[in-house]
Amino acid sequence: MADTAEIGVIGGSGFYSLLEDVHEVKVDTPYGAPSDSIFLAEVSGRRVAFLPRHGRRHTIPPHRINYRANVWALRSLGVAAVISPCAAGSLARAVKPGDFVVCDQFVDRTSGRADTFFDGPIVTHISAAETYDPVLRRLAIETIRDHGIDVHEHGTVVVIQGPRFSTKAESKWFSDAGWEVINMTQYPEAWLCRELGMAVVNISLITDYDAGVLEGTDAVTAHDVLEVFSANAERIQKVVLDLIGRFPEDLGTLGAVEALGPTRGDGHAIADEDIRLFETGL
Repeated sequence: MADTAEIGVIGGSGFYSLLEDVHEVKVDTPYGAPSDSIFLAEVSGRRVAFLPRHGRRHTIPPHRINYRANVWALRSLGVAAVISPCAAGSLARAVKPGDFVVCDQFVDRTSGRADTFFDGPIVTHISAAETYDPVLRRLAIETIRDHGIDVHEHGTVVVIQGPRFSTKAESKWFSDAGWEVINMTQYPEAWLCRELGMAVVNISLITDYDAGVLEGTDAVTAHDVLEVFSANAERIQKVVLDLIGRFPEDLGTLGAVEALGPTRGDGHAIADEDIRLFETGL
């Protein structure tokens, strides 16, 4: 199997462990080593690259993940669209543990993370208004419904630094703002995918109510999260593998690369010699 792929999945090792003829490759990047090797396989006739976000043995905490290396590694293999499933907490009573949320917005509350490829000399400003691809979101919602899972079609995920969970005051603050989901990894992961011209879709698997959302409930623990996520792991695995087969045949129609066109911030017209970072070294 050639070391190329068109679709990427950033998640746990459970996805590729279900498949046959999985090919493991190590990828070097200008940003250091990714979280782990990348595992290549064929799903529904599509070439797919699976990358364990926290490493195959879950040894990398969210604030220490090399997000730029992970995303660059996928892009270097030819990936044009990424599925980014994650465990997440609920900030809204209507979003229950066990539900899936297909997020359409994020709020960044992290600090100190390397969160851009565009450090110059080409000054680049990309719109984050629609980070999550609407076509892939629609396909994800349809797939989740077809599997009989309660799904929320919209949701804002607030991304906290970790590794600690929120205080009750922080949790109430986020909930009062009207946000639905809380997580530690969607930023800058999803955003960096967009910076390299890859369409991205998130599926948040709700494992708990965040502290302070429901009065009188116990604060979330890591054990609680793992217990619920493990119980629902098979559901998210089946959804993701099914979703891959529903992706558009031509991923270029999603327009993720074209969205990077009008992003220069120095006022100059784009010239032939204006080679963008995501097109170099790959």
